[in-house]
Amino acid sequence: MNIQTSFGEGLSGTLYVVPTPIGNLEDITFRAIKILKEVRTIAAEDTRNTRKLLHYFDIHTDLVSYHEHNKSTKGDELLQRLKNGESIAIVSDAGMPAISDPGEELVQSAIDRDHPVVVLPGANAALCALVGSGLPVKEFLFYGFLPRKQKDKSAVLKRLGPIGATLLFYESPYRLLETLTDLQQHLGDRKITVARELTKKFESYIRGFTSEVIDWIGENKVKGECCIVVEGSDEEVKNALWWSHLSINDHIEQYMNTESLSSKEAIKKVALDRHLPKRTVYSAYHIDG
Repeated sequence: MNIQTSFGEGLSGTLYVVPTPIGNLEDITFRAIKILKEVRTIAAEDTRNTRKLLHYFDIHTDLVSYHEHNKSTKGDELLQRLKNGESIAIVSDAGMPAISDPGEELVQSAIDRDHPVVVLPGANAALCALVGSGLPVKEFLFYGFLPRKQKDKSAVLKRLGPIGATLLFYESPYRLLETLTDLQQHLGDRKITVARELTKKFESYIRGFTSEVIDWIGENKVKGECCIVVEGSDEEVKNALWWSHLSINDHIEQYMNTESLSSKEAIKKVALDRHLPKRTVYSAYHIDG
């Protein structure tokens, strides 16, 4: 068990997860500026980028680097600082740390050592793209960057293909066309949106079916990091309700014939499918039938 009261007294040795603007510097919160000024140290993915942000808001807190290639050694150092009672803020180049950016391991390690972890709300490219896409937002699955290797990418898309939730991916402009082609190959010609340069001067949303977006991007040069929002599959619903036109008896016999099940095993599966008590299905098959 780990119970944390984030606004309790004496929260020394706290790790603050501070999102930074994804483009427009005015999207930072007052609270984020306050925390960045108050902590002893800021752990930044790229100190050069973060230094520009701090200069803009007149923040003079010490910076240390914490990124994918030094997170093992730097992570231990930062954990020791937390143990010594220092409060630290972790930031990425843009957006929420740990979301397709360094930070996940540090957060987990801090929690494991009972250091308070306080996460501030703030800018996030995936959610902006999702809402602006016009696609369903009730259920969504954020994946982030797809694997580079074709075999690994195909395996991921095969697994995600049947999911009914809206899918969210990040992608570099240099691999965008290749990834869209892979999406069409594995997921079909779905409604998608490519959101690019979010919150910046050249922010744009490219909405349409995958084939249309591929054609447009093939004729227009795309710059800036992109978020791809993909319509979910209706395969889940179709597969789940494949039996909707069948009677209970036919439903049971379908399982017995196609999966070589006993009547008892088939009755159990039908009861689960239809959310009915087993005795009701049993009665319908053995007594009423």
